[in-house]
Amino acid sequence: MRLEPVLQLKAEQGTVTARQLEVLRAVDEAGSINAAASLLSVRAPVIFRHVRAAEEAVGARLLGRAGRGSELTPAGRELLKEGESLSRRLEAKRGMMVACSPVSEELLMACIPKVDDSIGLVVSDDERNVRSLLEGRADLVILDDPLHLLDLEEHRAVEIGHMDMVHVDRGPRYVRYRFGAQRIAFRHLDLAGAEYEVEGELLSVNELLDSGRSFFIDEVLLLRRGVSMQSSTDPRLLRHAVMAVHDSDDPRVEALLRELRGKMGG
Repeated sequence: MRLEPVLQLKAEQGTVTARQLEVLRAVDEAGSINAAASLLSVRAPVIFRHVRAAEEAVGARLLGRAGRGSELTPAGRELLKEGESLSRRLEAKRGMMVACSPVSEELLMACIPKVDDSIGLVVSDDERNVRSLLEGRADLVILDDPLHLLDLEEHRAVEIGHMDMVHVDRGPRYVRYRFGAQRIAFRHLDLAGAEYEVEGELLSVNELLDSGRSFFIDEVLLLRRGVSMQSSTDPRLLRHAVMAVHDSDDPRVEALLRELRGKMGG
């Protein structure tokens, strides 16, 4: 079991969370509630709720009006400064972190011990892993869906190999698996002019197999379970690149990339 410190500030009347500090930072940078909401890809009421919760915790106003926008009050700036100071102290204690999806989890678990078994591994979907990299909570991200590279143009990206997907066709009613290059798979259906309906999204491979619906899944996830299924589409047409993205000069990153490419034949 790996435990990581989480940033929280104990205040007079409650606790200020890392997310609330992130919201205050966004308002400070963007200059208004609406601009901060756009920056964080949320709605303005979400920003208001986080600000109000932080204000209730510290017992003070944290935002004030500034022309047509908003700015931090002296109490807000003091809180944000304290949060950033604590964040830097936690960051100094944090080891190297790698983020991936369940598709590449087993691959990384085989490669990490050969480089440094203290490297942490976080498993989530590509979207959240991209956010972790952008927010500095991950040093290296392994992406199943290369379309996410559009959000990471300022980071270094290298292809470490390819994976094939299996198309299980049980008719026009589909379920989408949360992980893998699903956008690429469904784009194939669109380009083929297929008529279909996506009825939901599933997180479990077993639920996917038992759904009675059509779906796409990376072949490696089936092989890992000893399941063999005939693909209704040539897997080579659904092949996708697996990308490693980072912005780190840590030599362990390059060492891990060499191990990953060796495993994938890339």
